[in-house]
Amino acid sequence: MEVIGMLDYGLAKAADSIFKHVITPAVTHSSTFVAVEDSCKTSGEITEATLKLEQSSDHKTEDVDGDAIYSGVLTVVKFICSSLCFGNVTWIHSFVRLTWPRISELIISKFLSKVVPEDASKFADFQKVIERTSQFETALKELSFVSPSDSEGRLSKYAENVEVHFASRKKIEILAKARSLMLQCNFTIPQGLATSLKSDGADESLDANSSKHIVRLLFSSEMCVVSEAASQLVHLVHKTLEDVCVSSARVALEFYHAARDSILLYEAVVPVKLGKQLNGINQAAVLLHNDCLYLFEEILGLAFEYRASFPSSIKEYAVFADIAPRFKLMAEEVLQRQVQLVISSLQEAIDSADGFQDTHQIKQFESAKFSVEQVVFSLEKVHLIWEPVLRPKTYKQSMCMVLESVFRRITRDILLLDDMAADETFQLQRLIHLMLENLSSLLGSLKSADDTSRPLDDLIPSLQLLDMPLKSITSAWESGELFSCNYTRTEVQDFIKAIFTDSPLRKECLWRIEDVS
Repeated sequence: MEVIGMLDYGLAKAADSIFKHVITPAVTHSSTFVAVEDSCKTSGEITEATLKLEQSSDHKTEDVDGDAIYSGVLTVVKFICSSLCFGNVTWIHSFVRLTWPRISELIISKFLSKVVPEDASKFADFQKVIERTSQFETALKELSFVSPSDSEGRLSKYAENVEVHFASRKKIEILAKARSLMLQCNFTIPQGLATSLKSDGADESLDANSSKHIVRLLFSSEMCVVSEAASQLVHLVHKTLEDVCVSSARVALEFYHAARDSILLYEAVVPVKLGKQLNGINQAAVLLHNDCLYLFEEILGLAFEYRASFPSSIKEYAVFADIAPRFKLMAEEVLQRQVQLVISSLQEAIDSADGFQDTHQIKQFESAKFSVEQVVFSLEKVHLIWEPVLRPKTYKQSMCMVLESVFRRITRDILLLDDMAADETFQLQRLIHLMLENLSSLLGSLKSADDTSRPLDDLIPSLQLLDMPLKSITSAWESGELFSCNYTRTEVQDFIKAIFTDSPLRKECLWRIEDVS
């Protein structure tokens, strides 16, 4: 076969069979079976050699340094070289080309990759594996059973790069843990958490479960409610960066990328996981807003906290600030979407009031009253969802935006009414008073919230126009109070014409309003 160039073809079937039935078991079940060579004379000078796998007497012993694997494979190789190839170097090299790539890959995947240390402190123990692997390859070279393309020793090179393999494995574990945190989190907060947070000494009164949801923002020092996924993710990132500071350059690089990728994983996984919730009004959405705000501030602080302790090789390009703005933007977008969803829902409820026309008629009054009750119910629901989660300032700003939209829409509908009768005006007053009375709890929560937001008193005058005398309305316009509520001159004039009968006083007030520049 060698003469006619068919040596590889002739050995291929034998090589496949030996790899499948002898070498693979010798590697994968080294603690269970051992390769044994046996020889006997059959007739005359002919000696028959036999290779077989026998049950190991100490098969319960774990092969941690590769002795059993390497000795078993060497036994097989020696048998191949002596009894199958008869010491012919050309035949041996042909057999090597057919089997060595598969053998080396099998040893790496089934042994070396499995014994990579899980902790940096165990690197010293792995030195035995490195030495045993080097001895194994040296023995193969003596038998000429090494591929010419593997002059550097593939197995030894893999074993000597244990730090890289260790770091790669840890990176995979870190990312898997981060992903698991996000997928398993239900994005809810424990019952009573808001009450505990508002009470004095909140830090001491929280149980272990609740404390996972309460964090202090890095730059504003405010307390903030976040999901368990966000708090645990930040803890994981900090732990990973602490390992960066005490690791070698190659390991530190992998850990650094693991920390970055874990943060980016939140951006990729959580919005998709909460896809349905983000399209509705619920606590998970505002919790996501808080998470993004928390991550934004934490990310900005990472470089300041750890850069000085990073290995010099990664200090130059280890950055986090480039991904921080993405979380700030996501926080704003999520909150803005929630506000718009609430406003749209309330606008639909107000639509059913049919412009508050003819409220002096029972049927129309009941329809308008039902609309107002829907608005109150929706606002209270939003109040219960938002207040326990959002920061006081954010809660007040968002709720004031919603209330401004509601009050402005109701007032605008009333301003469009023509020549209202006294009974109609009275019924509208009843509806307005009913709404403000039922919203007393919500309005109270806004007054107790952060005072830097828009004053609540700026939102209500528009609804009190029905109670105001003509001169008071005129004075409110002249002082700029109504203008600050974004009412136009025409709207105020039309409202006066609809409410008050024609008289010299009305003409005077309309003239005064017209005269104000």
